[in-house]
Amino acid sequence: MKTKVTTHILFDCDNTLVLSEALAFEACAELSNEILSSHNVADRYTGEQLLSDFVGKNFRGMLIDLQDRYKFTLPKEEEDRYVSMEEDKVIEKLREKLVSCDGVDEVLERLAKSGKYQMAVVSSSAHRRVMASLEKANQATYFPPDRVFSAATSLPKPTSKPDPAIYLFACEKLGTSPLACVAVEDSKSGATSAVRAGIPMIAYVGSYETPKKRDEMAKTLKDIGAAAVMYNWADFENCLEQAGCNVSDAPAAL
Repeated sequence: MKTKVTTHILFDCDNTLVLSEALAFEACAELSNEILSSHNVADRYTGEQLLSDFVGKNFRGMLIDLQDRYKFTLPKEEEDRYVSMEEDKVIEKLREKLVSCDGVDEVLERLAKSGKYQMAVVSSSAHRRVMASLEKANQATYFPPDRVFSAATSLPKPTSKPDPAIYLFACEKLGTSPLACVAVEDSKSGATSAVRAGIPMIAYVGSYETPKKRDEMAKTLKDIGAAAVMYNWADFENCLEQAGCNVSDAPAAL
């Protein structure tokens, strides 16, 4: 059944296009523990624990949550310094070990060849970090810098998903409406951000490590408002249709 014309596909980056979350949280666990220690907080985090608690959030959003959780306050200049330090540590790790999510490169290539959609990245992560990930994964050719939107560094006031601000900002800059887009997200915060912006959303759960976790996240993201759940990038065309993309507009041979 025909519903609307989709002109733009907006991709989250971390654990949607590239397998970066575990690497990023591994890199920032040491810095987070340094901050906690300096404020006399006894708790310490591993990268895996940070990933479990803060997946989908950028480091500034994580710092805000840690300050709220442990009742301390970072001066803005100190918070800015830690954010810059974390970005450098993460980029170093990504350039060393990062790989693409399974199957996504073939989909991106076919989408680009079809010419039927404009593609962009909408991320909570800093623009420099996203570009480093895309370059390492050989995906930057599909996403030039002006098609990469960061909640941490693109907005006049930095924020993080689940705030819908970065999606609304991306739509404005791309000259399109939320309903003409489809977003692809893997996390609760990212899915909530897209849904709050009024963008039809495909939930990607293929980056979660176990079948149980994939099924749990599929249910969670469906409950948030996912129009379709994608376990594998090979299912992308079917998910586009479920998200309301006209069959006649779908990329050929996907």
